Order: sequence, then structure tokens, then C-alpha cells
Amino acid sequence: MRYNDRTKKKVEGWTMTKTVYHNILVPVDGSKEAEAAFHKAIEVALQNGESTHLQILHVIDTRSFQNVTDFQTTMVDQVSQTAKETLEAYVKEAQAAGVKNVAYKIEYGSPKALIATEAPKEFEADLIMIGATGLNAIERLLIGSVTEYVTRAAKVDTLIVRA
Repeated sequence: MRYNDRTKKKVEGWTMTKTVYHNILVPVDGSKEAEAAFHKAIEVALQNGESTHLQILHVIDTRSFQNVTDFQTTMVDQVSQTAKETLEAYVKEAQAAGVKNVAYKIEYGSPKALIATEAPKEFEADLIMIGATGLNAIERLLIGSVTEYVTRAAKVDTLIVRA
């Protein structure tokens, strides 16, 4: 696994550390919080140099389809197609901003597990940049947020971006 680089610099009696990230994972779900995280991830990727990889991830929560009585694969196909179009637009935007190494992936399953543990391992991420939760206080209490789970379970640096 490739780890981030830390460089130290002495500034007026202080030793400052700059971390360089090589593989940034940014999960998106269509929310304004996720879009803010995506834009911040572009900034961080550009600050970390041309060799930085930006991986955009969208997780389709298949559990949400389990309660549909007339479950059809066409529904999943439609959701997948919409996600693909959105992610392709994100890739073009990142490339237009100057990010050289950008890709996307669509996964199916539990967003919490995929974003916190599985995707970072697969992508060798050294940073996850995720939007702050869009849930209200009661929803957070009852079901918890993906963002909250990721901050607890991820083994790599995690940056929460507020919209």
C-alpha cells in the first residue's frame, strides 16, 4: 500500500508538516454536500501534484430496492445509468480543472462498508474526502449517517467537507 508523504518545514520556530496525498477517494451521492466534497477534492488533487489520482465513487444502496414489490432490474439499470452520466460529467469537470488522473466507479451494496473499508483498500486511498451529512438530528439518531460511520471506521485520513 502506498502511504502519503509528510514533509516538515521550519517556520518562525514552528515545525509544520505538509502531507502529500497520492490517491484521493471522493464518494458522491448527488447531494450538495457531496458536490462540495468533490470540488474540494479537485483542489487538493491539484495541490498535491500531477501524479495524484482522484477516484470518484458512487454507491447504489441495493437495500433500498428490497422493499419494492415489483422489483425489476430495469429500475437498477435506470439508477445505474443516471449515476454513470453524473460521474462522467464529474470526470470531465475534474479534467477541465487540470486533474490528470481521474476515474470513477459505481458500486452496489452498503455505502457505509464500501466507502469506509472496501473502496479505500481496492483503490489504495490515502485520503477520503466526504461531504458532511445531510441528515437531520433525528435521522442521525435512528440510522446514523454514512459520513459519521466513515470517520469512525476508515483506516485512512478522512476529511469532512461542509457545503
